[in-house]
Amino acid sequence: MKTAGRNDPCHCGSGLKYKKCHLALDREQGGVVAPKQVERAPQPRSRRGMLVLSERERDRMRAAGKFNAQLMDEIRGMAVPGTKLDDINSFVDAYTRDHGHIPACVGYKGYPKALCTSLNEVICHGIPDAYVLKEGDIVNLDITSIVDGWHGDQSETFLIGEVSDTARKLVQCAFDSLHLAIAAIKPFSTVREIGAAIVKRAAEDGFSVVRDFQGHGIGRKFHQEPGIPHYPDSFHGGFVLKPGICFTIEPMINEGRPHSKIDRSDGWTARTIDGKLSAQFEHTLLMTEDGPEILTQTEHGPRPGHRF
Repeated sequence: MKTAGRNDPCHCGSGLKYKKCHLALDREQGGVVAPKQVERAPQPRSRRGMLVLSERERDRMRAAGKFNAQLMDEIRGMAVPGTKLDDINSFVDAYTRDHGHIPACVGYKGYPKALCTSLNEVICHGIPDAYVLKEGDIVNLDITSIVDGWHGDQSETFLIGEVSDTARKLVQCAFDSLHLAIAAIKPFSTVREIGAAIVKRAAEDGFSVVRDFQGHGIGRKFHQEPGIPHYPDSFHGGFVLKPGICFTIEPMINEGRPHSKIDRSDGWTARTIDGKLSAQFEHTLLMTEDGPEILTQTEHGPRPGHRF
């Protein structure tokens, strides 16, 4: 595989030359300019690894996704000016536990709250606090529920009142990217096809695709194989999506540069490196013999073709 040159398009899909985008970051992180092409990406370890699910296990994941989607619909009305982020957190925690389930985020690797609330320039993992939503904000609400031992995981980005044209366009791009990626795959597709669809859509609007975070396999574990990069990655890209595999697609689209930085104050909040906006949508999917099934589809949320 030919390595990317300084003047070639950056591997992240930003549309910038490599030297103006990821070259410095890759050097800082000790990465390579272009990963060596692997002959075969890691494949599911069959039933023992809990990746390829039986029909009974698929139904367990359907139940987890259904509840998580129900919860998303419950908090939808809270994404308005005047709502305190901590109040959304309190509602998610109480609603989940009142229904006999567990908010997966609480205590996960030390994370302190029941959901992630990523505001404006926050890419992901924003921690709810006393901030009050105001006109013009955009906020991603990311919730994960454990239902009888199985995980449902999804997120949506909400427009708070009247927002800028750029914010609306960015949110539309993130939403379209998710559903174009879903439409691009079928049984025995590779993960690479997901990233290719997302990068193509982002490039149409001149936005960039975050590559520091990715989707993931999901089941009894919150995060497991396969990794789902949102660009055509060489290592994970060869993973074959066999029927019975559950995973998330959760593209994070940046208005400006694709890089991120983590707040040292909390060790979680990931922000855009240039302070520009970021938007994200996520679904949990089950690959079936007939194609991808969205397990976290809400009753009242946006569907493919929705215009923001």
